[in-house]
Amino acid sequence: MIAWLEGVLREKAPTRIVLDVRGVGYELLVPLSTFDALPDPGKTVSLLVHTAVREDAIQLFGFASSLEKELFHLLRKASRVGPKLAQSILSGMEPLRLLQLLRDADAKGLRKAPGVGPKLAERIVVELRDEAEKLAGRLGTAGAASGPGTLPGVEPGEELLSALVNLGYPRSQAERVVESALAEADRDSSLEELIRVALRRLAR
Repeated sequence: MIAWLEGVLREKAPTRIVLDVRGVGYELLVPLSTFDALPDPGKTVSLLVHTAVREDAIQLFGFASSLEKELFHLLRKASRVGPKLAQSILSGMEPLRLLQLLRDADAKGLRKAPGVGPKLAERIVVELRDEAEKLAGRLGTAGAASGPGTLPGVEPGEELLSALVNLGYPRSQAERVVESALAEADRDSSLEELIRVALRRLAR
């Protein structure tokens, strides 16, 4: 079980990175808040890791903060929430905001997260409210990581499309929402802000 990795950042894209750890390349799936906290490729980074083992694959999920990892594990405790959906929910809103919604049992607010419909939102907040209250008390506000994220040399529309596809949306559906998201967002919006606009549109 891999719980932590430190290595050179070789590839960096929303929701997916590659770390070179002593000559071995590890692919990690990451939420947007972790992506935004990463340095440029070529720099050394340390990430907390969750190892998801399936019959046909082993997936590594990376987190820049303990709060993100704790929220990921908390979401996994809810019925019908797998690792990819937990990653998607984390990518749809700031970690502290997500923790607040869970603690307050705010199903309406949680429905803004990608992939979360009314029934699932109700189930999640009912099942996780007490655990979220405990987590809030245990972690406080420590460990949150956020900030603007961009990839130099890549068109915003192309990077936005890649992020949505990596989050599990069909390419045809993602392509339809990219143009409207670019039109709605401010001209100087970061990649993270563009993705959040797109996710809100996809959740409608």
